[in-house]
Amino acid sequence: MTRRNMTQVVAAGIAAGAAELLAQTAPKTQTHDMGPLKVTMSEKPVEIAMLIYSGMTALDLIGPQQVFGYLMGTKVHLVAKTQEPVVSDTGVTIVPSKTFDSCPDPVDVLFVPGGGMGTIKLMTDAAVLDFLQKKAATAQYVTSVCTGSLVLGAAGLLRGYKATSHWAVREVLPLLGAEPVNVRVVEDRNRITAAGVTAGIDFALRVGARLNGEDMGRGVELMIEYDPHPPFESGTPEKAGPRVGSAGKMFYAPLVAAARTSAAAAAKAWPKA
Repeated sequence: MTRRNMTQVVAAGIAAGAAELLAQTAPKTQTHDMGPLKVTMSEKPVEIAMLIYSGMTALDLIGPQQVFGYLMGTKVHLVAKTQEPVVSDTGVTIVPSKTFDSCPDPVDVLFVPGGGMGTIKLMTDAAVLDFLQKKAATAQYVTSVCTGSLVLGAAGLLRGYKATSHWAVREVLPLLGAEPVNVRVVEDRNRITAAGVTAGIDFALRVGARLNGEDMGRGVELMIEYDPHPPFESGTPEKAGPRVGSAGKMFYAPLVAAARTSAAAAAKAWPKA
């Protein structure tokens, strides 16, 4: 038995008591009793496509991928333009498992991680935006973490939706037709977006609960011991204080300016209604 298999079994049996399941939107699902728990699974594998690209932030991807990999009945694909390895913004090399051409169609969950200038470049990449538009048309959930929401927005996929992003660039979302919300995870119909980097774990647990039921989400949260206690309590501008907050804004100023420019270019390229 692999670690993933073991974790799936244990995670499904560790939460105490049966919690009321979250509303399930996937067609043809079955609820399985596993001891005191209830786990919901689709009758067919849930296909999860996670976009990867050079300059992305690895933790935006790896946190959610870890959670998705522990869910039951899922197939997780790391998708890029080609099979060439991509290098994250801190030098982590990740190998795609699928290309745009070989990615399953349809997918149930479409996911975009964020990053820095590599993400800004992606906002005007016609091949990437075309891929996202096509997959989003039939996806059950269209999702992102951190600045990945800017890429969804550039593809026109957040127009008329509430969304969030990394605190530094959340102000750019209205340029892409989205309504920014200052919370860690925003769920608006089938769009699910998360704030910066570490919010990806919160996001993935919520998606996991939608796919497998709340009991499974609670189980995975325990298995990965997700019980954060940040040492400095400075993870948002509101908590960081004026000195650290000002330094953070100065650090991100070039990224924000570039994001605004790319957002304007992307919106200009949208087909006229």
